[in-house]
Amino acid sequence: MAETPSRPVRKRPADGVIVIPNQSTVVYDTVCTKSRSPWLATDVVHQQLREVWTEASAWKVGKYVIMPDHVHYFAAMVNESVKYENWIRFWKSQFTKSHGNHYHRWQSNNWDTRMRSEDSMEQKWQYIRQNPVRAGLVSNPDDWPFQGTLFELRLA
Repeated sequence: MAETPSRPVRKRPADGVIVIPNQSTVVYDTVCTKSRSPWLATDVVHQQLREVWTEASAWKVGKYVIMPDHVHYFAAMVNESVKYENWIRFWKSQFTKSHGNHYHRWQSNNWDTRMRSEDSMEQKWQYIRQNPVRAGLVSNPDDWPFQGTLFELRLA
């Protein structure tokens, strides 16, 4: 019986989002604050993130949920010449400049997953929109004020 080589165990996902020509590229991502410091869930941060994401137009943000120490969102590629990782660095730096509080920092890494079907996107959305409920912040996910949709995203 032939031995099959074992796969390495990953502590985090492989870097980079695979872009397949002639296919929509939609990514689900989680971005955390440095040391999971809980400073995100405020009206000011919510508005600043919406502005930065809208201006950082190489990728479009769809549905999102902002928790106190992390943010979940879906993003779709608009400009193939801008790698996803570069876009994240850009919007984080733009946010940090506009926010102005040097104590509020982001983790350098993120946890992204390329969506492959509308069903998986919907399942992921239904899961993340329950985060404020699971965290005991609200009893109904619709009551959480730090969520929304900037652009309607579709896998085509």
